[in-house]
Amino acid sequence: MFEETAVEAAGIPARQIRARHDEWTIRVYQAYSPEIADAALAAGTFVAPFKPERMTWIKPSFAWMGYRCGWAAKPGQERVLALDLTREGFGWVLAHAALSHFDPRVHRDEAAWKAAMRTSPVRVQWDPERDVHHRPLPHRSIQLGLSGEAVDRYVDEWITAVTDVTPVMRAIRAHLADGRVAEARALLPVEKPYPLSAELAEAVAASQDDASEGN
Repeated sequence: MFEETAVEAAGIPARQIRARHDEWTIRVYQAYSPEIADAALAAGTFVAPFKPERMTWIKPSFAWMGYRCGWAAKPGQERVLALDLTREGFGWVLAHAALSHFDPRVHRDEAAWKAAMRTSPVRVQWDPERDVHHRPLPHRSIQLGLSGEAVDRYVDEWITAVTDVTPVMRAIRAHLADGRVAEARALLPVEKPYPLSAELAEAVAASQDDASEGN
């Protein structure tokens, strides 16, 4: 029930990065075709037929990735990978990011926003977080679009591990189809708030009430 979901989400800042992370790495997710996923799993990073010239979007939220790919059911997104990145690399991504949409709270004017868009290799989007039924929650989840230098460094330097989490996505979908909501929720990974300096929180327009030094 949505009321229950809203209660569960109470107290979460509107724009907060939540992820599985430790002292050295942070986990993000991407969904691809079997051909791209199998090649990445074999190589430990992305290789052909992955196309580095295209913008690639990384998502720290497992639930939002599940929403985007329909729990690994959408064509071309049947396989879901967890990518563990160095925290140093993730910090670089945030520091070089530009918002995908003009925000008067962040940008001096539209010209300043457009200038940032032209020079930045990273795009930031904050989309409503989703529950297991794909219903929107009151708070948002971050997506980061990498292009140019950001993609090259992502593929060549920052990925420390590639894990196939497709079976978990499919198990959640099966539980939901059978009405076993509690079992589906139990498979969601624990995602903690990711610590941001005030500078990085400002760079990506995160809620700063919960930002803390440590990245």
